[in-house]
Amino acid sequence: MVRFSPCPFLTLNSSRSVLFPSTVTATSSMFTTSSSSSSHQDSTDLQMDRTNQVLKYHDQTKHSLTKYSRGPHGLDWENQPNPFRRFISAPIVPLIHFPIDSPNPDSISYSSVFNSLPSPKPISISTISQFFYDSLALSAWKTTGYSTWSLRVNPSSGNLHPTEAYIISPPIESISNSPFVAHYAPKDHSLEIRADIPSNFFPKFFPQGSFLIGISSIFWREAWKYGERAFRYCNHDVGHAVAALSMAAAGLGWEVKMLDELGYDELEKLMGLETYPKFKIPSSRPVKGKFPDIEFEHPDCVLLVYPNGVDDFNVDYEEFNNVIMSFSKLEWKGEHNLLSKEHVCWDIIYRTAEATKKPLELENRFDFTVDPFHPSGLISECLYKNSVLREVIRNRRSAVDMDEHTEISRETFYQIILHCVPSGHQPEEVHKKSKQLSLPFRSLPWDPQVHAVLFVHRVSGLPKGLYFLVRNDDHLEDLKRATKSEFKWEKPEGCPDGVSLFELAKGDFMDISKRLSCHQEIASDGCFSLGMVARFEPILREKGAWMYPRLFWETGVLGQVLYLEAHAVGISATGIGCFFDDSVHEEVLGLRGSNYQSLYHFTVGGAVNDNRIMSLPAYPGPSNSRW
Repeated sequence: MVRFSPCPFLTLNSSRSVLFPSTVTATSSMFTTSSSSSSHQDSTDLQMDRTNQVLKYHDQTKHSLTKYSRGPHGLDWENQPNPFRRFISAPIVPLIHFPIDSPNPDSISYSSVFNSLPSPKPISISTISQFFYDSLALSAWKTTGYSTWSLRVNPSSGNLHPTEAYIISPPIESISNSPFVAHYAPKDHSLEIRADIPSNFFPKFFPQGSFLIGISSIFWREAWKYGERAFRYCNHDVGHAVAALSMAAAGLGWEVKMLDELGYDELEKLMGLETYPKFKIPSSRPVKGKFPDIEFEHPDCVLLVYPNGVDDFNVDYEEFNNVIMSFSKLEWKGEHNLLSKEHVCWDIIYRTAEATKKPLELENRFDFTVDPFHPSGLISECLYKNSVLREVIRNRRSAVDMDEHTEISRETFYQIILHCVPSGHQPEEVHKKSKQLSLPFRSLPWDPQVHAVLFVHRVSGLPKGLYFLVRNDDHLEDLKRATKSEFKWEKPEGCPDGVSLFELAKGDFMDISKRLSCHQEIASDGCFSLGMVARFEPILREKGAWMYPRLFWETGVLGQVLYLEAHAVGISATGIGCFFDDSVHEEVLGLRGSNYQSLYHFTVGGAVNDNRIMSLPAYPGPSNSRW
């Protein structure tokens, strides 16, 4: 569970608790222009409209010291969304279980995959089973009193899990005799076969031993609890899932790369999400009622998984797109289950999702470049206590509270920071850090846009204070100009070469870090906490509104690294989605405007265990589970 509470829930006005008005607007028509308006100016105006919608959403969903973003008044437990999507009547293929306590002579150390990937294993029901078991499967069940709930390998805000996953694959013995699309069902650790696809799909476009993973989001699952801010949290979770898949793939010798040239329409067809009824948005106000169409899945991205060691290859995206268009004619099996009886539509979520739909890109369509793998730095293997990769992945948990006294060494802190550098650890004179080349950041195809402001509380050998990790050196001088003039911008003592970590100011920042994270003590009671600060409006203007969710994906990938690093060195971590946005920008950093925005907070330290909560094995699940 990623910690996104406590936040006061705000009441909907009674005038807003109504059914859809008789006049509704289809999402597909919100940002379209007439066929006669196809000039370059019209295209520019359309992009500006989309970007302005994103900026409106981001500003409207900020928390501040005087008010919180709009959300529900309390929780409607009767309509809590089912966290498990199922496709009723679709053929089910059970996958193999890989408990981490079973003997495994091929155990890979956690730290080794950051240095180099092992030899790739072939695709089989065994390796596909392990891949999902170590990325998106259940990791445990928890129970206390009359409540029982599941945890997963990939964390989620509020443990609500809006993220769904699909595999698009060549034939795999014991799964399917033909190429197929299947939905991953984590509760049973199984695949639901949704369609057979053309036999030449993979040999025509991808290297042998490759398959695709599609990721989608069900916004309603998050909006049930968090209201308008849910769109942010769904995209955090996409990033966590991307990193979880990348780390599981690394253990099998596989690389992961996002195919970001594909657009929304192509992703929808590829995953079979066209079968959902088109959701229609009411007129500019939250509404409550029975709206089953709100449970549709929004396609986010597709990942190519391929064997480590493959060289550059060609993907003809134009022809690839033509084949994907034919997926509309496939026979899609299974009907999706209903998640809630009643719903609340926070209309701004769906307007923003519409504005951030990515168009298909056909430029440079023949060249798929496999970037060189850059290792991350290693200070000492001893810091990881001989951690095994699969144990770290599956035993990761989100801390609910921090103990206020755990302290880590400066070496441990620097080791964690080294694995947060997206370019890998290279001496400064070798290259500037402006590319994502290390695990798991190399799965993202854009240059890093996210940095971190750190509140150091309990790191022996490092003064308490405010620090800044620059994850893209191209932004360094602009960040210096944009932040407070009195900041020192000095490398702290012992900082590894090639790491752009700077001390801004010494002092005790415990109280301010707690206050900025919605008065949550967990932000001040750990070893350190941080805010992830993204280059914001400039990249939206340069690339388009579709970059907005990708900025959150990048924060989720970084957050997953912090989770794994914390567990590997013997402590814990938690994501924090509730923070006072502009207070972070203005009070702490001196930022003005929207050039940089804080998108996600995190805390790392010693967890407090709640002995009232009992842990149960992930599989088989408790027979009395609500779901």
